[in-house]
Amino acid sequence: MDIVGFLKSQFICHLLICYIFIASGLIINFIQLFTLVLWPINKQLFRRINCRLAYCISSQMVMLLEWWSGTNCTLYTDPESYYKYGKENAIVILNHNFEIDFLCGWNFCERFGVLGSSKVLAKKELSYMPIIGWMWYFLEIVFCKRKWEEDRKTVMQKLLNLRDYPENFWFLIHCEGTRFTEQKHQISMQVAEAKGLPKLKYHLLPRTKGFAVTVQCLRNVVSAVYDSTLNFRNNENPTLLGVLNGKKYHADLYVRQVIYILILFGTQKRIPLEEVPKDEQECSSWLHRLYQEKDAFQEEYYRTGTYPAVPIVPPRRPWTLLNWLFWALLLLYPLFKLLINMINSGSSLTLASFAFVIVMASVGVRWMIGVTEINKGSTYGNNDNKQKQK
Repeated sequence: MDIVGFLKSQFICHLLICYIFIASGLIINFIQLFTLVLWPINKQLFRRINCRLAYCISSQMVMLLEWWSGTNCTLYTDPESYYKYGKENAIVILNHNFEIDFLCGWNFCERFGVLGSSKVLAKKELSYMPIIGWMWYFLEIVFCKRKWEEDRKTVMQKLLNLRDYPENFWFLIHCEGTRFTEQKHQISMQVAEAKGLPKLKYHLLPRTKGFAVTVQCLRNVVSAVYDSTLNFRNNENPTLLGVLNGKKYHADLYVRQVIYILILFGTQKRIPLEEVPKDEQECSSWLHRLYQEKDAFQEEYYRTGTYPAVPIVPPRRPWTLLNWLFWALLLLYPLFKLLINMINSGSSLTLASFAFVIVMASVGVRWMIGVTEINKGSTYGNNDNKQKQK
């Protein structure tokens, strides 16, 4: 292992990265709080400012993937559609198989300049999480309780509020509703058999109601649907801890074109929104057919390791790195100055307090990483699908 790789694997480096992220994130959350005064005066200015503030937080995560771990990303898509990415509003359908699939989705957004304004359909519990959850609140993210009877009215209202959004945005949606696990897949396929739906080998059954309402509410705002299926070369199982340790992964975003070197793999297919049915039942059937196609893509990938496509490498933008360096320079100096003063004081109580803070910070870092781990994910999809069978 070279010296750079060794340093990337050291816990002290991880602690400093997390310190910068947490400290800068809380500062930005605090600034966002003051932007609320703009909402009744100039709503669009409020939105534009919060897009930039949100970028300062989310781009730090993308920086870890692009610059710290050095993960390669290649897009495989129709060249004619490629030039429209980032220049139009779109709904992006993502599968949910990996611990860092959310980070790969953000990376895709960053390459086309819509990271700060990207939207998601997220579970309500995330809105209470400091930094990212609070950032999403100011971005008008659509939160749901995963109980459709309670969620429908709220979700529709939140989506309708986005119709006059001043920035180009991508609405990222995991139609499966939860991360893929073998247990959840087994239960999901039992539901498919009970309902007479086609079985899927590599995906869970899509939750069609949320997607149908999203299309209904954003039909005249969004230009297209991008279908994206994420996978990794050599059966790699990427983790946030691996990224933090500087491990390099290989990533692709496939759009019906050939992979010349398999990196983080995804399928990107441009679908004009006019082709998505307006009727909820027809929209549901359309989405189920789409997931059968996604399953076929995965089958082809696992069988041959290639796809018939021409690779396009979106340029890696410097802004994620520059943003992180700005916050690092701003926050590390007072930290080191404080540490020097504490050491010079020679106070046992001061040093014990510092040691306690380090321990708590370590616990906090491990908790944040644990949120992304599949084996600690939600039970949504285990119990919920069982109830549907009754």
